[in-house]
Amino acid sequence: MLRLAWRQSTSKNSRVEPARLLTAAFLAADSRHQNSGGDIRCFRRPPHPPTHRSQLLHHQQPAYYLSSSVFMSMASGDEGPSSSPHKHTNRLANERSPYLLQHAHNPVDWYPWGKEAFEKAKSEDKPIFLSVGYSTCHWCHVMERESFEDEEIGKILSDNFVCIKLDREERPDVDKVYMTFVQATSGGGGWPMSVWLTPDLRPFIGGTYFPPRDHGRRPGLKTVLTRIMEQWQNNRPALESNGERILEALKKGTAVSANQGESPPLAPDVANRCFQQLAHSYEEEYGGFRDAPKFPTPVNLMFLMSYWCVNRSTSEGMEALQMTLHTLRMMALGGIHDHVAQGFHRYSTDSSWHVPHFEKMLYDQAQLAVAYITASQVSGEQLFADVAKDILLYVSRDLSDKSGGFYSAEDADSVPASGGPEKREGAFCVWTASEVRELLPDVVEGSTGSAILADIFIHHYGVKMQGNVNPEQDPHGELQGQNVLIVRYSVELTAAHFGITVEKVDELLAAARARLAEVRKSRPRPHLDSKMLASWNGLMLSAYAHVGAVLGDKDLLERAVQAGNFIKKHLWDAEQKIILRSCYRGDDMEVQQIYPPISGFLDDYAFVICGLLDLYEATLQTEWLQWAEELQLRQDELFLDDQGGGYFCSDPSDHTVLLQLKEDQDGAEPSANSVSASNLLRLSHYTGRQEWLQKSQRLLAAFSDRLTKVPIALPEMVRALMAQHYTLKQIVICGQKDAPDTASLLAAVNSLYLPHKVLMLIDGDADSFLCQRLPALSSMTQQGGVATAYVCQDFTCSLPVTDPQELRRLLLDGTTDAQAD
Repeated sequence: MLRLAWRQSTSKNSRVEPARLLTAAFLAADSRHQNSGGDIRCFRRPPHPPTHRSQLLHHQQPAYYLSSSVFMSMASGDEGPSSSPHKHTNRLANERSPYLLQHAHNPVDWYPWGKEAFEKAKSEDKPIFLSVGYSTCHWCHVMERESFEDEEIGKILSDNFVCIKLDREERPDVDKVYMTFVQATSGGGGWPMSVWLTPDLRPFIGGTYFPPRDHGRRPGLKTVLTRIMEQWQNNRPALESNGERILEALKKGTAVSANQGESPPLAPDVANRCFQQLAHSYEEEYGGFRDAPKFPTPVNLMFLMSYWCVNRSTSEGMEALQMTLHTLRMMALGGIHDHVAQGFHRYSTDSSWHVPHFEKMLYDQAQLAVAYITASQVSGEQLFADVAKDILLYVSRDLSDKSGGFYSAEDADSVPASGGPEKREGAFCVWTASEVRELLPDVVEGSTGSAILADIFIHHYGVKMQGNVNPEQDPHGELQGQNVLIVRYSVELTAAHFGITVEKVDELLAAARARLAEVRKSRPRPHLDSKMLASWNGLMLSAYAHVGAVLGDKDLLERAVQAGNFIKKHLWDAEQKIILRSCYRGDDMEVQQIYPPISGFLDDYAFVICGLLDLYEATLQTEWLQWAEELQLRQDELFLDDQGGGYFCSDPSDHTVLLQLKEDQDGAEPSANSVSASNLLRLSHYTGRQEWLQKSQRLLAAFSDRLTKVPIALPEMVRALMAQHYTLKQIVICGQKDAPDTASLLAAVNSLYLPHKVLMLIDGDADSFLCQRLPALSSMTQQGGVATAYVCQDFTCSLPVTDPQELRRLLLDGTTDAQAD
């Protein structure tokens, strides 16, 4: 059997036992090749290899162990246009996905996922080779360069298989099905994913990365292909029956449903267990969870702040808050935070947040912006608000389309400024000490020892002449002599060291960073994945709405509205009433769509609905609330499991998707079911639709087993469960939207972190959307001709409040001088 380069750790909570049948049928003929092969996980970016195989990857993802024997020299795909004519061009040249276009000139007869490929496989009775990845996946680039650009391997693939290339970010539904198969049959998984299917799309063998040819005891892709061809000819019935058995087991093993009349588990018990599990995995020195590589995990941090909110007076609540703020603070100081050009990289390869994997993902920026602005509300620390603005500055500058949409990602690899044929990890972001000294030669007047600006910068950001990257974090030698900026001293200590004021240090460091940022602009940029996804745009919409509302920043709120308009214009089919999964930046910077477009999946609906609800609370423009209601109704029609509760990830009527899955993990992105549980609850309070409250409760009941046993896997869903338990406060502001007195009350609300609330504005129009849905609102009026707030919970409302400070006290303490029914 092919040896796994990443080995999934067994878990007593796993619902699908690894069948470990991956390639045994194909390699059994030659036992010398057992325990020798290739499955390497791009892990949503390949980590720099840990130095010891017992170092565990991030707990919130499936856990994998590293085998150091499979690492080879770094390489990456060449996404730029070639100056010479292409020798080969396949039908992927007609696609818009950046990932598919990276493979448009392979000597492989690639097809996109679709009817044409399926019909060819059936008519020619050939197995399908499905290759899945995404455009910023390092090991996808490696496999392309080594195997898919190889003429001999290309001919074997094209002559004997129907070859399909799939962008997992375009078709997460297909990716989830076959990744479930690969993980269950091999114990590992990742990208690039390589799966072989029957003509009716049933998988019978799968893996991830394969080297092109045999290397020692490891079989290469050519050998694997040859053995699959032999087995297809000589042992096909056994292959198909084994694959069918595994598929049937997966259908049963992945089922998530509630029994009739079942209630959700008790929220306080689940929340306490989730906290204890997170506290057990917390790393005290630098924050975060588990050891290297270390991921930001905003879903964990948002849960901890919600947990603190309802446990403020307990030691556990204070510990949860400390864990969160320390983690966010250390991340902001670390190299995972781009100190020159803003934003956050994907994860840290070490425990101190220093040396990152340099890829930047849109979904990370979105969730971290919300986490940081929430931390600013909780703590009052300006640092956290500054970091939130810093993230959105990066997104506005580097991941924004002029149409209002947001691009997906920037790659980790780029060509060094010094030139060379190959891209290198982090080349765009790192600095030598001599570069810093050359760029910052200014003498700082009044400083100790007549220091120059470079001295202060080098001291503060830990720059070393020999480079500050530990060789253990740089196994390929790409960062030798380079420095990843990390804040080593507080501004106060740096000021004291050089005998100047704190204000002067702030000014000098800002000027130095700006100068370095200008230099970086002249470097070759990493590849940009300019695909625009509905789900990730929904997450980013939430970020701009949250940060804009808390800071009272009109520019950020205008950008949020622009994003909402973009989604409605380019990712919403008003005739068919469906969200579209993606759109693309054209060659002339226009927004393009493929035909037929890809229909949206559950996460597209859930994340966009959440974004619209956040946009309503930030702008109080009811058009966004109305559209959120319309989308939720459509989501129920397309994805709801009437029998078992909750939502399927994809449309159950699509028969090319063999497993109907319900995502049961909040990982790099929150589960769409977790977000839907909150959306339903919020919408029930906005619309009076009690059936949505019931659907939310039934959804939570469907995930009872997971929530009870391993709530750490679903921290976002635990937040929804807590919101159900503690019930939402309805904060109703009666006043004119743009009036100063209304703005003062809204600022009081937005200054606080209130995880269990909905915010509404009533302007006296009895025919308004909200008054039509909630007739009781019509009785709420301004007092004394000024903007007035009412806080309601469990059908009981406070007496009206007109003073912002009194409203703030009411929201914090839950009491005023009197209560009224």
